[in-house]
Amino acid sequence: MDFTDWTQRLRRFATGRISRAVAVLLVAVGGAWLGIALGGPVRAAVGPVEIGMSAEPSWAGETVVDAHPLGTLLFDTHNAPVGLRITLENINTTRAGALLEDPRFSDQLPALLEKELSEGVRTLILRAALCGLAGALIASLIVFHRPGPALAGLLSAAVLMTGTGAAIALTFRPDSVVEPKYTGLLAGAPSLVGDAESIVTKFESYRVQLAKLVNNVSQLYDTVSALPVYDSDPASIRVLHVSDIHLSPIAWNLMHSVTAQFKIDVIVDTGDLTDHGTGPEDKFVEEIDSFGVPYVFVRGNHDSKATQRAVAKQKGAVVLDDSAKTVAGLRIYGLGDPRFTPDKSVAVDSDPESLAALGRAHSTRLGQAFEPVDLVAVHDPTIAREFSGRVPMILAGHSHERSTELLPSGTRLLVQGSTGGAGLRALEHDEPTPVAASVLYFDRKTHRLQAWDDITLGGLGEQSVQIERHVETEPGRTISPGPTSVPSPTGSASGTTSP
Repeated sequence: MDFTDWTQRLRRFATGRISRAVAVLLVAVGGAWLGIALGGPVRAAVGPVEIGMSAEPSWAGETVVDAHPLGTLLFDTHNAPVGLRITLENINTTRAGALLEDPRFSDQLPALLEKELSEGVRTLILRAALCGLAGALIASLIVFHRPGPALAGLLSAAVLMTGTGAAIALTFRPDSVVEPKYTGLLAGAPSLVGDAESIVTKFESYRVQLAKLVNNVSQLYDTVSALPVYDSDPASIRVLHVSDIHLSPIAWNLMHSVTAQFKIDVIVDTGDLTDHGTGPEDKFVEEIDSFGVPYVFVRGNHDSKATQRAVAKQKGAVVLDDSAKTVAGLRIYGLGDPRFTPDKSVAVDSDPESLAALGRAHSTRLGQAFEPVDLVAVHDPTIAREFSGRVPMILAGHSHERSTELLPSGTRLLVQGSTGGAGLRALEHDEPTPVAASVLYFDRKTHRLQAWDDITLGGLGEQSVQIERHVETEPGRTISPGPTSVPSPTGSASGTTSP
């Protein structure tokens, strides 16, 4: 046998060993991650909060605190191919109340949080290590059916996990806690309680604000847990109703979060997106492009025809003005407000009788010129009421105060509050205007409203958040011009104003 034969045999032998080693390594890594994913997550009590902790693959090596449905905080804590996810699971309201009533709350809370979080992390590390090793061993046995490769896989997983742990320890950055990145509704957190570094260094100064946030989040989870029973069929059509944004970026933050969290199919905006309907304000409407779902818009009395054209240019926008279109399975008719009140050079007729007459005329036209519709969207409730008996559901805005009314015909009228907290108008009153929006659930077959969630955030300077669930008592009721005996579960609408 010459030298060439020996080199070829050696090359085949080495190639075979390398291939087997790579295969063992890949199976061990896959089994380890599967074991960590299935058995690694732990639950822990940290102060008044019950959290879930889990390790997950992450090239960024970050720590993510997921405070569903409020948003997330991201911390650049280390450099390693594994991330830590902390999920807010529940609020222990009994413990939260005890902490808030304790006069030593501000002194005890930092140490308590550090102690209980450290215990939870240690438990996670131990459990993840054991589950990862078990997963690597079991996967290797299943794939290779021999103890040798199985032990090699176990050893490979142990080495990799040890190396990952060492990388985390060597690159850990404790100062990252003062430089979080916020997403969702939590993006407003720095403006509510100050930047993270100030909170860490001047904790006592923020005791009151922190206590309020803890209490309000507790109330949020209490509210969610006490929602009336309604099985929101995943196949239902989910409509986000917003109105009277008035150039407020707060509205965009809320709408993005709700659209993602509630899996919204279509957004319906009942007007006053802008404040004066001017050209510079058109830039504001470009955010419509980013929602990724249809955005149905009807003009309000603060929106000019130019505003309406600017909205129509946006991707996904559906502008309705005495027109109807099927969107996300619902046939929607929309009518723009006949007035443009910011233009003081033009006389504006806001007489209720004139508005009602306009509504009656278009209601008659709707019955004659359009095929039956499921939903009507207008801006002013005075106009909206004239569509009673023509459709099962009417959406309106304008009054900056949410209300719902079951009209005698069986038609339900939902008047939305201001999703923008009335914009700069929030400064015109002693009490701030709440930020309001509603999620409506429609049956995909019957196109009838089944239930709706009213979402309310405290206005300027407040930190409250509330979700109220309402279930439609008789979704299949007859809709006709004559009276019905179906009661409204949430009372009657208040009178309209001209904001």
